[in-house]
Amino acid sequence: MKLSFIVPVYNVAPYLRKCVDSLLAQDFEDYEIILVDDGSTDESGTICDEYYTLYTIHHTPNIQVIHQPNAGLSAARNAGIKCANGTYLMFVDSDDYIEPNVLGALMEQVERENLDVLRYDFRNVNDKYEEFHPNKDPKRDVDLSEEVVDGETFLNERLGPGCYACHFILRRDLIYINQQSAISNQNSENNTSNIIHSTSEKSCCLFTEGIYFEDTDWTPRMLLRANRVASTPKVVYNYLWRTGSITLPTDPMKRKKVLEDKVSLLRGFLEQQKLTQNPIWFKWMTSSTAVSVLLMIASLPIAERQSYIAVLKALNIFPLYTKKEKMLTHRLKIYLANISPYLFCTIMNLISGKK
Repeated sequence: MKLSFIVPVYNVAPYLRKCVDSLLAQDFEDYEIILVDDGSTDESGTICDEYYTLYTIHHTPNIQVIHQPNAGLSAARNAGIKCANGTYLMFVDSDDYIEPNVLGALMEQVERENLDVLRYDFRNVNDKYEEFHPNKDPKRDVDLSEEVVDGETFLNERLGPGCYACHFILRRDLIYINQQSAISNQNSENNTSNIIHSTSEKSCCLFTEGIYFEDTDWTPRMLLRANRVASTPKVVYNYLWRTGSITLPTDPMKRKKVLEDKVSLLRGFLEQQKLTQNPIWFKWMTSSTAVSVLLMIASLPIAERQSYIAVLKALNIFPLYTKKEKMLTHRLKIYLANISPYLFCTIMNLISGKK
């Protein structure tokens, strides 16, 4: 089997049929759809079973359904990965959908170029499925060149800040490539010599479970294992911005969890950049993430604010990297944070108080 669609499902009954129907409306036959019902409490699980029953009769495409207790997006994706039969994987969130009859061209490019990873273009759509352009559009600094490069070059020169798992097709074996072998053989045309059969934590590039920003953690790890990566300018994916889905959680415990996970991201960037010859992307994302952390802690009581700033300083991330950042407002924030993170938080706290 050539491809496995992996669709994590959680309480998306109003959107799920549009998603699955889009996966069925393709000009390619050698694929399966894996629906992972992550403990839904609405009709989502029933809808999954309806598709399974219908396509068990028709046999094409094969639809698998996994029902599991709620464990989060990463755990659902990992469950799908572990039972996938396809040579390649494609992640689709269950409230999103893909364009009709695009899969054939994507798979033709993947096989023609012997790609480990193919990144495709996307649209942002609102609740009415109308295209729109949000203020924080991750298409900034994205290079959709079809030229094949290694994963590290792609990371530094083409990825941009939009590191979402649902924007890639990847070779399933890439999940289990030995990290050190992949790096030492980065110029190899054939990555099969890097495959190992162990599924231990050290040898896997599964999603980290129980964290926010799982895509930002996973994408660079995946790309650093890849030898042949390219893009297509073809718009394939429709990313739904649901009302209320683009704001930070208001619950204090959840906000604390978001903050702590961003700090963990920073630690991960520092570790991962040790595996690269050129850590530009990690420096850039470290700067962006650090500013995001400072913006969050600016509203905290002074004692808590100072505690988090001390953590950031202990990571030795200052001065933050500015060269790759093109947006003037972002550059100014980075410059201010480099002068003094304490001053940054004080000024941002004053500004937010005036709004």
